[in-house]
Amino acid sequence: MADAPYPELKKTHTMARVGRPWHDTKPPPAAGVWGVIQGFVNYWALVAAVELGVFDAVGRLGPVEPVALAADLGTDAARTADLVDALVVLGFLEAQHDGIVLSDAAERYLTTGGAASMTELVAVANGPHVNWPELATTVRTGTPPEPVDDDPVSFYRPLVEATFPTQHRAALRLAARLGWARRPGLRVLDLGAGGAPWALAACLASPGASAVVNDLPGVIELAAAKAAGLGLSERVELRPGDYHAIAIEPGAYDLVVLAHVCRAEGGAGTRRLLARAFDALRPEGTLVVADYVRGATRTTNPFAALMGVTLAASTRHGATFTGPELVGWLADAGFAAVRFHEPIGGQYAYTAERPARPRNPGDPS
Repeated sequence: MADAPYPELKKTHTMARVGRPWHDTKPPPAAGVWGVIQGFVNYWALVAAVELGVFDAVGRLGPVEPVALAADLGTDAARTADLVDALVVLGFLEAQHDGIVLSDAAERYLTTGGAASMTELVAVANGPHVNWPELATTVRTGTPPEPVDDDPVSFYRPLVEATFPTQHRAALRLAARLGWARRPGLRVLDLGAGGAPWALAACLASPGASAVVNDLPGVIELAAAKAAGLGLSERVELRPGDYHAIAIEPGAYDLVVLAHVCRAEGGAGTRRLLARAFDALRPEGTLVVADYVRGATRTTNPFAALMGVTLAASTRHGATFTGPELVGWLADAGFAAVRFHEPIGGQYAYTAERPARPRNPGDPS
């Protein structure tokens, strides 16, 4: 039934009798639906702008008119103006009387030389683009058409490069918060390390610290390059291979890091990794689990909930999990003293300790 032009409250339709009368008087706005539909346009406009070098060009030329920007980029003038208008609406460019300039957010995050550049992340953060139109099929069958599990190196290499600056900043903040500078000689194990932002932060913070860094061949070379760039090569041992299968010395490490790997594993894989971490730690050693963790309700952390759909669209087993679930898995693995941290906005980390003595069944968790 179509909405009446001027819906009026039905005199006989009251809460005392049936239903909820406001459903009959004021239909909900469609803005939420349009916002989601428009999100497709927003994303691809940003991808195109980064690919074309729009933000770097505006930063170099601005204030600049769209025609001059198109000439510099070698793009069609009319279509460039369309894209510029969209980027102004999105808040990444600003229209001044003498031309277009960067917004503060674009200068920081969307130029290649920005203080916290995300230019390499924009195109890869959502996983393989080819999978998204097939999401309904993936939900029916449980498996995306091109899961990143089939060729992890091709997917994770650019993702590792793109996420290193943010993760390294979060790791340095956590190192300061936990006082690693007051713990010289830390022995660190970083599993699925990517570019090793967390292990390298520990080595920078703790005088004389050393790290064993693990990832797949083809990805671990990025960790070697980052270590060399920070002058830490002699303190980092590379251990390539599957983190479920590589040899790990028992009870040998003060710090074990699982940073942004658990959600790719799902619950069963995460529990296996937690068990490996526990065995690798010395008594009173610390585990760091960094990830996008959902809250206890579906809406507590919307970003993590949406990340769950990205994992569904991209992986065979990946899934986000709630904080209470993770705390329960840590307890089951034998960990104690679980703490939650947010070293920088939106970046979560849990720390837990291997107890000095085995926990008895009657001990408090």
